[in-house]
Amino acid sequence: RALPSHSHPHEQTGYLVSGKIRLIIEGREYDAGPGDAWCIPGNAPHGAEVVEDSIAVEVFSPVREDYLPS
Repeated sequence: RALPSHSHPHEQTGYLVSGKIRLIIEGREYDAGPGDAWCIPGNAPHGAEVVEDSIAVEVFSPVREDYLPS
């Protein structure tokens, strides 16, 4: 499963609880496993590939209004 490259004005910080993912941030690839964390600057092109079923916790700053329940 892949999350295509995209960008948004929000800084995105994440922590991988379990599984394996490959992050592509500004054209560079990073393999992440349990316990790894990342921070993606606002407006930076990024995407991901899920290598195996994963659980990640992500925080956006400022808050992403489009993710709030309506």
